[in-house]
Amino acid sequence: MKNQSSQNLFMIEPEVFYSNNQTIDSNHYQFKNEDGSLDLDQITDSALTEFNNLKNEIEKHGIKVTFMKGISDCPDHIFPNWFITFEDKTFQLFSMRAENRRLEKTKEMIDFLASKYKLNGDLTEFEKKDMFLEATSSMVFDRVNRIVYAAISPRTNEELTKKWCHENNYELVLFDTLSHKGSSIYHTDVLMYVGQKVIGICFDVILPQYRELVRNKVSKYHDIFEINEEQITDFCGNSLEAKNDKDEYFLIMSSRAFNALTKDQKITLTKYYKNIIHSDLTTIEKYGGGSARCMLNELF
Repeated sequence: MKNQSSQNLFMIEPEVFYSNNQTIDSNHYQFKNEDGSLDLDQITDSALTEFNNLKNEIEKHGIKVTFMKGISDCPDHIFPNWFITFEDKTFQLFSMRAENRRLEKTKEMIDFLASKYKLNGDLTEFEKKDMFLEATSSMVFDRVNRIVYAAISPRTNEELTKKWCHENNYELVLFDTLSHKGSSIYHTDVLMYVGQKVIGICFDVILPQYRELVRNKVSKYHDIFEINEEQITDFCGNSLEAKNDKDEYFLIMSSRAFNALTKDQKITLTKYYKNIIHSDLTTIEKYGGGSARCMLNELF
C-alpha cells in the first residue's frame, strides 16, 4: 500500500538565518529587515529557538525527526525543499532559483541521503538554463494517486514541471495563481496540502479559468478543507500531514496558522487528525517568508 504521509521528517538546523535578498523579489510573504531593529545574530538566535521548539513538538507526538546542521553561506537552509524521497527508496535533486540556495545541496547532506536512497534524478543542470523546479514546494504530491499539483511561478517552470511529471509518471494539474499583491504565489505549498483523506486548499488565489479543473481533481479522491486568501497569508496552507508509529495522523503548522483557523475549521480537522501540532514560528515566517511545511521534508 502506498503512503501519502511519512513517519520520519527531515529538518535542517540553521547556522545562520536572515532575510535572503536573492529570494525576496518572488516571495511577497518575506520581510526585509531594513529598519535594523534586529541584528543578524538576534534573528538567527530567534530562528534557532523556533526550530528547536517545532522539532520538539513534533517528536512529542511520536513522529521521528532526522536533522542536520546547515552552513553559514545559506540563509534559507532551514527550508530543505531541494530534494524529494520516494517509497521505492530513491531520491531526486532539484533546481533552485536563488544562487545561494543552490549551495544548500551540500555534499554532506547528499551523501547522507545517498546512504539510504538511490539517486535517480538530478535537475541541477537546469539552474544554468534559468529553469527552476523547487521540489516539495513547487510540487504538492498526491503520492497515492500519483498526481502533482503545481502553480506556475518564477520558481516553478512550466516546461520543466511537465517534463518531470512525464518522466516520472505523475499526472500533472498545472494552474496559474494571483495574490492580492498582484503577483503569482511563489510556491504551491503556500496555498495547499494533501493528506491521506483531506486536501487543504485556497481556491481564491487560483485564476478563475483553472478553479473548476482543480476543484474536480482534488475532490476526486479527497474531502476538501477550504481556506481563504487571508488565511494563506497567515500560512494556513503551509501545513504538512505526518503520522507516528501507531498510525496516528497529525497536521503540522505554525501557531500563527492555527490561530487563524476558525473554531468550526478546527472542529472539522479533528475528523482527520489525532491532533494539530503547532509552534510559534514568528521570526522564520517574517524573515524567511515560509512556515512549518517549508521547514519539513519527508523521508520515506
